[in-house]
Amino acid sequence: MDIPANQANTPLVSVISINYNHADITCKMLESLYKVTYPNMEVIVIDNGSPDEDPSIIKERFPDITFIETGENLGFAGGNNLGICLSKGKYILLLNNDTIVTPGFLEPLVNKMETDPAIGAVSPKIRFYFNPRFLQFAGLTNINPYTVRSKGLGYMVEDTGQFDRDSLSAYAHGAAMMVSRKVVETIGLMSEAFFLYYEELDWGYRIRQAGYTIYYVHNSLIYHMESVSTGSQSPLKIYYMERSRMLYMRRNVCGIKSIIPILFLLMVTIPKKMTFYLIEGKFDLLRAYARAVGWQFSTIFRKFIHENPTC
Repeated sequence: MDIPANQANTPLVSVISINYNHADITCKMLESLYKVTYPNMEVIVIDNGSPDEDPSIIKERFPDITFIETGENLGFAGGNNLGICLSKGKYILLLNNDTIVTPGFLEPLVNKMETDPAIGAVSPKIRFYFNPRFLQFAGLTNINPYTVRSKGLGYMVEDTGQFDRDSLSAYAHGAAMMVSRKVVETIGLMSEAFFLYYEELDWGYRIRQAGYTIYYVHNSLIYHMESVSTGSQSPLKIYYMERSRMLYMRRNVCGIKSIIPILFLLMVTIPKKMTFYLIEGKFDLLRAYARAVGWQFSTIFRKFIHENPTC
């Protein structure tokens, strides 16, 4: 994208997005991205080994982006990490391919980051694409160490302006998460042990542990279609969601503090979940959940669980 000479000093933003079997959706996102008013950005699209379609239409329609075909599915973290290592921007925006951005969404994010070097990550206001009056994200609370869940502020609430102020958030949202390159150089990349789900939450926790803050930026707006790749309550989604939820606890609830959460998981959460799927006759989801639990035991002594890659 051409940079106007009078705005050449605007910080470069590297926008990174992952495509997997949904080139048409990715192209819609790129169409909206090409309408933004921010003058200085590069766009990197990583195709994560799409098995059921030819993603080359993306590069054909948008020839000036950087388009990388991995030839295999590296997962959300692996694909984005590859893009981060190829990027050049002062700021890096991880943007889901199933989002539609508004023309002025980037300026508030960059301005927020520029105001304070202690800000490590920001996310915009996110509304549901198919129900655009309702919010998906206006901030997140801390993850509960027992349930390993966080509360989404504004989630499924009609946007009447009640969240129209910037605020601290425990985590950024993986659908649109801007981080500074300084943060990446300080704490490393996202853990690739997750593969899918919770990797951005784990990253957010590490960002805060390193002394940075995370903000929800109210005057930046995007729309999110959500779950076009994994489907709603599919066995694939259940497997990776539950596997990653337990993995987050293993990585971030350590020492004596982990005893009660582990007991809660073994004696309450796992039996409750498996009983629910059994009673409901959802045997495919039961098998997926059992696999997620089994994965935890099979990786107890694996070093990669606690590794954080770097470029």
